[in-house]
This record gives sequence, structure tokens and C-alpha cells, in this order.
Amino acid sequence: MSASKFVPGLAVAAAIAFAAASASAEPLNLFPFAPSAPQRAALPAAALSYAAPEQPEDGARDARLHRQIVDYLTAEAPGTVIIDTPHTYLYYVLGNGRAIRYGIGVGREGFTWSGTQAISRKAEWPDWTPPPEMIARQPYLPRFMAGGPGNPLGARALYLGSTVYRLHGTNQPQTIGSAVSSGCFRLVNMDIIDLYDRVPIGTKVIIRQQPTL
Repeated sequence: MSASKFVPGLAVAAAIAFAAASASAEPLNLFPFAPSAPQRAALPAAALSYAAPEQPEDGARDARLHRQIVDYLTAEAPGTVIIDTPHTYLYYVLGNGRAIRYGIGVGREGFTWSGTQAISRKAEWPDWTPPPEMIARQPYLPRFMAGGPGNPLGARALYLGSTVYRLHGTNQPQTIGSAVSSGCFRLVNMDIIDLYDRVPIGTKVIIRQQPTL
């Protein structure tokens, strides 16, 4: 029999095997996060490009912007977040001269700032209400946008004190490493989720215009 011929028995067996794999795997979560290894094993190859829409984020960016553990000397306590605006990096201090470094998008010219704040609130898939100052500059903006994959704040938001600024995700990963915002700091969704899970409310956040330690 030609190898190219359709064999009904084999097709049925393959369908049963796929159904069993799907039933034993973790529940599929196709959007917006990449599936786990068991989930990927249960998916047909054609579905993987849709199931992991954020997979290209790291590959599409400069390697320096990828999340990574680096040497980082600082007197700040472990758990502190330090933002190096000029180099578009955010550091989560681990201690012992090490930190997790994330690539970020920062404020465009005229919208950079510095200081020390604390995480005052955390939100998953946050709603977006542009502040009056932003509406005045960009009157075409919506007055409110519900949280979700199309929201500019992305998957998570960490609010900075009583300011209008946040650390947040983005639905525009190509902007990481650029000066693009009105003063907030953006990370790709996978990175803001990672940071969100590490920092409690009250975490100290230092925003620097000069990369001094």
C-alpha cells in the first residue's frame, strides 16, 4: 500500500490518542499566555502559533532587553525595584550582587521623572482611565477602556504611590527599549506578570534618570 494513501484505521487511532492526551493534559489556556509543556504536547502543530501569541516577543526584541539575571551592585535591600531610565532597564534586586533585569519602555522627552515611590496597588488586566492631563494633550483618547488584551496597560499594572504613573504591560511589545510613554514604564506582558508575582504592595521603587548606584 502506498504511504500516501489515507488509512481510516490509523486516522481513528490518532484521533483517539489525541483526545486522550487532551483529556489528561492541563486545561488549555490559549490566550494570552503561552501554554505549558503538557498543553503544547496536546496541541496540533498548526495551533501552536495561535496558542502562544506572545512567544515572538523576546525574539523580536534586542537580546539585551530580555529578562535575565545579571550582576548588579547596590546598597538597596533585596526586593527593591530600581528603574534605570537612560538604559531602559528595570532591576529587581535579589541581593548578593545580583538582580533580575527587565527591558522596559520609558517616558518620551519631556515626560521623564525621578524619585522614590512604593507600590500602592496591583491589578490584573487593569481598566484604563486616561488622566485629565493626558486627555488635554490627546483629546482623541477614550475616556475609559475595560481591561483585556486590547488595553494599552496590558496584563498587569503596579501603581506607584499616589501618582498617575504605573509599571504595566503592553499590547505593543515592539516599543520596549524606547522612550514612548507619558511617564509610565511598560514591560512585555510576560515580564510584567513575572514582576507582579514577585512584588507585594509596599515595595520600594526607585526611578533614576542617571544610572548611579
